[in-house]
Amino acid sequence: MIGHLRSVVIDCPDPRALAGFYSELLGLPVDDRHADDEDGWVVLGGGPGEHPRLAFQRAVNLREPRWPDPHRPQQFHLDVTVEDVDAAEAKVLALGATRLPGSGRGWRVYADPAGHPFCLCWDD
Repeated sequence: MIGHLRSVVIDCPDPRALAGFYSELLGLPVDDRHADDEDGWVVLGGGPGEHPRLAFQRAVNLREPRWPDPHRPQQFHLDVTVEDVDAAEAKVLALGATRLPGSGRGWRVYADPAGHPFCLCWDD
């Protein structure tokens, strides 16, 4: 092993707003010790070594992904396990997510408010 995962970093136009969305979705607190709104950097989940950690950085001219368009690929996605997918769907939609085409046994696809795909997953 060479190292440990420090953060998953998501580019977006408004780091504070997207961090708020994922804070509600995942129950991770915004760590203002590591936030820098002026430079466009917000962290969820604590400092280095405190996992999980999700960070958001400003990308001014970001071309948001389009599911499932191969010309604008998803670049990454998060799988989020939920107990009741219908209740979870209602909550993420209320937070500003959008339901996207695509689902399967145990998963449904959504986009966060900045257009990044993520899945709500459950065990059958």
